[in-house]
Amino acid sequence: MNPDITAVGRRLPSLTGMRFLAALLVFLYHAADARVFADQGVSEGFSAAVGKAGTVGVSFFFVLSGFVLTWTARPGDTARRFWRRRMAKIFPNHLVTWAVVLVLVLFGDRALDLGTALVNLLLLQAWVPSFEVLFSMNDVSWSLSCELFFYLAFPLLLPLTARIRPSRLWAWAGGVVTAVVCVPLLAELLPGPAGLDIYSFWLVYALPPMRCLEFVLGILMARIVLTGRWTSSVGLAPAGLLAVAGYLLALRVPQLYGVVAATVVPLALIVPAAAVADLQGRRSPFRGAAMVWLGEVSFAFYLLHRLVLTFSHRALGAERTWGTPTAVALLVAALVIGLALAATLHRLVERPSMRLIAGTARRDTATAVPATVPAAAPGPTA
Repeated sequence: MNPDITAVGRRLPSLTGMRFLAALLVFLYHAADARVFADQGVSEGFSAAVGKAGTVGVSFFFVLSGFVLTWTARPGDTARRFWRRRMAKIFPNHLVTWAVVLVLVLFGDRALDLGTALVNLLLLQAWVPSFEVLFSMNDVSWSLSCELFFYLAFPLLLPLTARIRPSRLWAWAGGVVTAVVCVPLLAELLPGPAGLDIYSFWLVYALPPMRCLEFVLGILMARIVLTGRWTSSVGLAPAGLLAVAGYLLALRVPQLYGVVAATVVPLALIVPAAAVADLQGRRSPFRGAAMVWLGEVSFAFYLLHRLVLTFSHRALGAERTWGTPTAVALLVAALVIGLALAATLHRLVERPSMRLIAGTARRDTATAVPATVPAAAPGPTA
């Protein structure tokens, strides 16, 4: 273990840059879902290639949240102050995008269920085993519902995990990974066709206590690094290759196992590997100014990208498709427009809200403090 890793709270710009990569995975998943390619072979090939991109992006955000919140935990902080900072992070952007969807729905041809809209507004939708509720309004906000649960639980989880002896941290991490793998097994015992029933899907994909396992794993990985238990043999490049292998595995295993189980180990390794690369001054493709800026706006991009894809397609013709070059150009345009809107939302809403509500100023440089950790994404965020 390199002795340089001693200071809690040191900047980890690679983790900020990696957030955009995760958000981009979610964007690609939803881009395939938009079905803009007239060529069926191209459309099906694209969908097959990015079929698990959304779930991987969201899972990364959940692990990352646990890691960064643990890394930047403030001595003497109170649960109330922590919750206030976290609410200031997720709710302003969520309220804006929720209101945008409300206006679009009211002036469109879609029916609005006020009860469902209220559940979504309060970020309670992940607790309801219903596709209509879970993916209501701005459908990607379901992951914020999980993140909200994580934040409420963090002041309890942090002292509990702090009691684990450093020599036992890897064993505990292995136990959490085992629990993640067992969740699909439990889901298969529920009524209905395995992997297709709403209850099985909800248990594996959305139920906050189940997804909290990834958050706890992030907490444990942060403690492994902070206590000097990280192995230097797992560098960023090997961890990245493992992530690619895990993604390929996720494409081949049964649906329920491809949501989290197939990629949880690589994601749990790549986050601390990137952090250690920053701490030790090793090369990282995620540390540049452009990647850090993209990471800074990734939360806003995650919340906006689905709206850009959906409503721009409707404006051009909901069932319309295009030739491959035109379709690719339209998706690139959606990406650029989404980033432009995200930059605006980040600058005019997210940052001022953090200053006003949380009482903390955000710097324009690459940092990995709680104020810059996404809710998810997805985004991701899926």
